[in-house]
Amino acid sequence: MPRQNNNRNEIPVKQFDLLIRNGTVVTASDTVQCDIAIAGGRIVQLGHDLGSAREEIDASGKLVLPGGVDAHCHLDQPMPDGLKMADDFESGTISAACGGTTTVIPFAAQEKGQSLRAAVADYHRRAEGRAVVDYAFHLIVSDPTETVLRDELPSLIRKGYTSFKVYMTYDDLKLNDREILDVLTVARQEGALVMIHAENSDCIAWLTDRLEAEQKTAPRFHAIARPMAIEREATHRAITFSELVDVPILIVHVSGREAVEQIRWSRARGMKIFAETCPQYLFLTASDLDQPGYHGAKCVCSPPPRDRANQEVIWDGVADGLFTIFSSDHAPFRYDDPQGKQPGGQEVPFRYIPNGIPGLETRLPLLFSEGVGGGRISLNQFVALTSTNPAKLYGLHPRKGTIAIGADADLAIWDPQREVVIRNADLHHAVDYTPYEGTRVKGWPVTTLVRGKVVAHEGRMQATAGHGEFLPCALPEMAKPRYRTSGGSL
Repeated sequence: MPRQNNNRNEIPVKQFDLLIRNGTVVTASDTVQCDIAIAGGRIVQLGHDLGSAREEIDASGKLVLPGGVDAHCHLDQPMPDGLKMADDFESGTISAACGGTTTVIPFAAQEKGQSLRAAVADYHRRAEGRAVVDYAFHLIVSDPTETVLRDELPSLIRKGYTSFKVYMTYDDLKLNDREILDVLTVARQEGALVMIHAENSDCIAWLTDRLEAEQKTAPRFHAIARPMAIEREATHRAITFSELVDVPILIVHVSGREAVEQIRWSRARGMKIFAETCPQYLFLTASDLDQPGYHGAKCVCSPPPRDRANQEVIWDGVADGLFTIFSSDHAPFRYDDPQGKQPGGQEVPFRYIPNGIPGLETRLPLLFSEGVGGGRISLNQFVALTSTNPAKLYGLHPRKGTIAIGADADLAIWDPQREVVIRNADLHHAVDYTPYEGTRVKGWPVTTLVRGKVVAHEGRMQATAGHGEFLPCALPEMAKPRYRTSGGSL
């Protein structure tokens, strides 16, 4: 295994806290049979015959992987009046741990008219003392005032909030084109990374109005109001903004063939356009929105799932490196809940259904089973997509996302032969359904460690709320401009 060249390497140890023996250790680049020695919450030796420790775990027949880094999830995010996310930092991170994830990066969301600093302070209050796994924050910039752009955003970037998301859709979040360019300019000057939700808001509103005029308001029409062309146009526009400002961007939750084509086009031109996709675009289709009655609301998310042929396009992007990261986009709303998918306790037109589906706990097993088990990707690619790449992209590597001397001992021990039928009754989130109910997967994380402590074993929690720590993020090397030095002027 590679040694990291940094000041965390050499750690004098008289006796190890924990030894993990006899496992197959997998990183983004290597697969080796070796033991892992842990002291002070960090990995201190890798090899054989490492001596003794106060505790040992026998990982014979198991895989030992870096803990997952879920870099796109929503926990206890402030919502419009009458709506509430089901998962707070406690239930959400318990779910993450039981699914093999050891770091989550949810969003501190600015409301229009609100200070960005106030949004961050509020989110810290929501997280403090509740998380089981470690966490960082992305920002959501919805009101880029002069004060935000000149003072607040640069200051927060320097304090470790080095990534932020902007929306091209949703009335309470969206920015216009000029505002997006302003935010991108700050990112370029400060070396931060901007994530973009790419859908054309005006086109969606126009189509929605026409569908409602024809009384076509069932959940399945959500997909018709958001066709691939709308994602394609917005993706191309976001790429154009990136080119104008000369700053890398990440297109989040890419769902469709036409957006994929735009990203491939930009990459062929040498642009630094990163891309993310999610389980719903590999395992769900638009037909899942057409379940009997109102049940299609369970699968309403944006962009929506497409068709079976499109799933193969997304799989190709996962396999050939188009996608840098694979995230859950966990957005937890209960189905049978007046604060969830049935606002006010009633079935509503698709326009008013809260967007998002749960997926923190099932993200890794789904990709492991169909991706690795199905021969679509290697184990090393799996680790890269779900752990190493997000840690690098968001300034947490090498502390997170790898198994190396000096790294935090964030580990997931997998039984690659274990077969599990996904049932919501067995999951640990606070949502009353999973869209993957009844899906059979092969391969499951049986033990999860965060900084050397077992936090979950066989679906049971071994740590208490508050074990998770907040992580300030460094400026990501991957987000440097192509041509000009970071911090230069246009």
